[in-house]
Amino acid sequence: MAIKVVTTAAALRAESARLLTEKQGASQGLVPTMGALHEGHAMLARTAVEQNDVVVASIFVNPLQFGEAADLDRYPRTLEADMELLDAEGVDLVFVPPVDEVYPGGEPLVRVTAGRLAEKWEGASRPGHFDGALTVVAKLLHYGFPGAGLSGRGAFVTGTVAGQPAYRAYFGQKDAQQLTLVRRMVADLNFPVEIVAVPTVRSEGGLALSSRNRFLSGEEREAALVLSRALRLLEERANAHEPLDLESAQALVESQPLVGLDYFDVVDPDTLEPLAENCKETPFRGEGLAIIAAKVGPVRLIDNVPLSS
Repeated sequence: MAIKVVTTAAALRAESARLLTEKQGASQGLVPTMGALHEGHAMLARTAVEQNDVVVASIFVNPLQFGEAADLDRYPRTLEADMELLDAEGVDLVFVPPVDEVYPGGEPLVRVTAGRLAEKWEGASRPGHFDGALTVVAKLLHYGFPGAGLSGRGAFVTGTVAGQPAYRAYFGQKDAQQLTLVRRMVADLNFPVEIVAVPTVRSEGGLALSSRNRFLSGEEREAALVLSRALRLLEERANAHEPLDLESAQALVESQPLVGLDYFDVVDPDTLEPLAENCKETPFRGEGLAIIAAKVGPVRLIDNVPLSS
């Protein structure tokens, strides 16, 4: 493999600086992941490689994002396959830190708090999840800064490359609420990074790709297709400037007995607040985001589709 693996922030900093110098690079991209990679992650890596001179991917299963130890233990680890996928897409460097590298003193005493944007939707169903996600994303964005990272004493150090390269980080649109929160964190806390959203990748039937899909039976996978069908129904109505009639789309989902609906709504993509255009009689206008979450068998799935008129 041409790809190189590092496990410490110091090694990541050194290799990042070396690659940027070697390639005379003007930009670096970061693709944060939790592993168990699929074609959706490949699209993230592919986009990053197209847009940057040096690309770093991270693979870290973040314990702060899991409410129960059993869920953390159950999360799939497929490092060898993940490395093959990233190598095939042209990623230069993979950061695979152990837990004690990211959290050297155990669970951090200070964390990023997601705030009001995390109180609804996924945040309501998974309390604390986004605090854990933003805390690790903040650390990974620091680690992935071009030619920089954390010194052995835990102090942030700047890059050594002359003329600071452009810095971009890549996130999938499928995790829409997380994407909104990451963008807000970067803006509110002045992170020097551009957040790039990559469209959701779907199976042939329309199911949004997810590491959790592997836990679906064939019957459950077929039933789960109703989520994307309901979203497409809203998208078609929005494109036609028709009333969204969310209730009829919801009824479509609820007609599938293997699907337990958690939420289904249309929200403002920046504030995540429900939009007034959801009513039956009002034609859709403007920009919105249709979001859905449901349990299919033992698996919780989320999906979304941007709406515009």
